[in-house]
Amino acid sequence: MNVKVDKIEANVYKLEITVEAAQFSEAMNKSYKKNMNKFNVPGFRKGKAPMSIIKKFYGVEVLFDDAIDIVCDETYPVALAENEIKPVDYPGIEIVQIGEGKDFIYTATVTVKPEVELGEYKGVEVKKPVYEVSDAEIDAELISMQEKNARVTAKEEGTVENGNITVIDFKGFVDGIAFEGGTGSNYELEIGSGTFIDNFEEQLIGAAKGETRNVSVTFPEDYGKEDLNGKPAVFEVTVHEIKAKELPALDDEFAKEVSEFDTIEEMKADLKSKMEEYNKTRVEKEYESAVIDAVVDNAKVEIPEAMISREIDNMLKDLEMRLQYQGLDLKTYYEYTNTTEEKAREFMREAAEKRVKSDLVIEAVAKVENVEATEEELSAKANELAKHYGGKDVEKTVKMIMDGQRDYLETDVVNEKVVKLLVDSSKPTA
Repeated sequence: MNVKVDKIEANVYKLEITVEAAQFSEAMNKSYKKNMNKFNVPGFRKGKAPMSIIKKFYGVEVLFDDAIDIVCDETYPVALAENEIKPVDYPGIEIVQIGEGKDFIYTATVTVKPEVELGEYKGVEVKKPVYEVSDAEIDAELISMQEKNARVTAKEEGTVENGNITVIDFKGFVDGIAFEGGTGSNYELEIGSGTFIDNFEEQLIGAAKGETRNVSVTFPEDYGKEDLNGKPAVFEVTVHEIKAKELPALDDEFAKEVSEFDTIEEMKADLKSKMEEYNKTRVEKEYESAVIDAVVDNAKVEIPEAMISREIDNMLKDLEMRLQYQGLDLKTYYEYTNTTEEKAREFMREAAEKRVKSDLVIEAVAKVENVEATEEELSAKANELAKHYGGKDVEKTVKMIMDGQRDYLETDVVNEKVVKLLVDSSKPTA
């Protein structure tokens, strides 16, 4: 096998690979054996016609497709390894010469990882956020707990007030015509919750049980459905039930009922402690992200389109998996959000480009700083993942991870070490 390599543009190489005629002939034999049962030749039982007869009856070209796949699978990885080329996408294959008794020649056009020109990455100055726990935040959390523990009782007299829960039937009309998705029966709506559009809820204040009202609203311009965006609508609403919420007093008895504390002051102190711990974690994560952003911004790299496209593919797969947990798929998501795959890909492009650049910069720092993963670190990470997966035989799971996901483990450990290096050397400013 002979390989010629040409750099045809930034991050793109063309490999011309010449495979000896004997190796291609062997690939043709493999193609024949793979496909022999597909051929029907008069005078021979199916699958029993010799290769020479097959070529004569069908033409030699009938064996080319699989022979090409076989010989490319055998030679392309070797050509990459010999020339230390690491592609980031599938190659573009073109046949230059093919035929019996001839050398097989093909070209493979590949996109490779770009070179990263690092800027300042140690000692970057980054603003560190500060979050204080206010009395208002604690009070808001208490009110939320109070709401969750409220008693709901039927309101037999009086009319709908703000904060009441109503049970309603509704039917929506645009230009006098009922529209799809605008109908509901026995729907529980809390007045003032902002669940419905525009001032729908406010217009039910003062309604009595059993009363039917026409509620006029206007859909937002960005509602997400072309036939409703910005349109005025009228809903025919019937109030079946009115319920009032009775909030418990925020006292020591409340604390005993909803927590392990005996007094409301003890419970408030615990809430403050938990909020402070949350803020501490939040600061660490935001500061770490800001440090990485600063290092990435200081670097220069020309990212191949193939890498961005591949990252968008990964983001769409992640979205699809999250949707599946909700019983949805991408097609339904596109319909519901009034978008298309093309629009979604364009929307994700900026984030995908940022992710790719971050990964490349972190990888470049690791190379410059000789950051590597030790066997102990890989084992610890594998144990961490095994516990996350669950199961009784942790050791078996660890071995499977170490054997089958070693590259992932190494990348994960090295990236964590690089991020720690960058954060530890950074200079936080107020």
